[in-house]
Amino acid sequence: MEHVLPERQLKELQKAILDFMHTQGYAESLEVFARESGNDGFVADSKDRHHNLLAKKWTSVIRLQKKIMELETKLSKLQDDVRTGAVATRRGKPAEWLPRPPAQQTLAQHRAPITSVRFHPQYMVLATASEDMTVKIWDSESGDFERTLKGHTKTVQDMAFDAKGSVLVTCSADLTLRVWDVSD
Repeated sequence: MEHVLPERQLKELQKAILDFMHTQGYAESLEVFARESGNDGFVADSKDRHHNLLAKKWTSVIRLQKKIMELETKLSKLQDDVRTGAVATRRGKPAEWLPRPPAQQTLAQHRAPITSVRFHPQYMVLATASEDMTVKIWDSESGDFERTLKGHTKTVQDMAFDAKGSVLVTCSADLTLRVWDVSD
């Protein structure tokens, strides 16, 4: 019979199984397995390195499975971010692409802190959401204020344009979503 494990690892696994059977009180099974695995005369010893090895390995497997699931979730989110363009890669030195003072525009119309900023996917338009319960629409080239979208009764927490930019969806602490037609 061909073994998946190298001989040394196979012997360690067998001893760990024998130790587990001993600690669980499976005397008959222990005797049969010891004989069939060629480990006749196995004596369990709490100081042996195989003592509780199976339980420790099993705990490690469970912990690693949980970590794998967490990493798969993170990977999936990052793949979605890359696919939707939420993550942009930069080439060159940071000094070449980091913004430098002075600011091109200062947009000041909100009466409370801004919670979200989104660029329109096709036009030079910018939307800002705020704790003042409003969304402001701006010309991102000139910085000119265009209009205010009102309707939420609590902080506007986030927003997103659809791929064509004809719809803006906002969500608020008032537990509502609002869909705005911004095509005009």
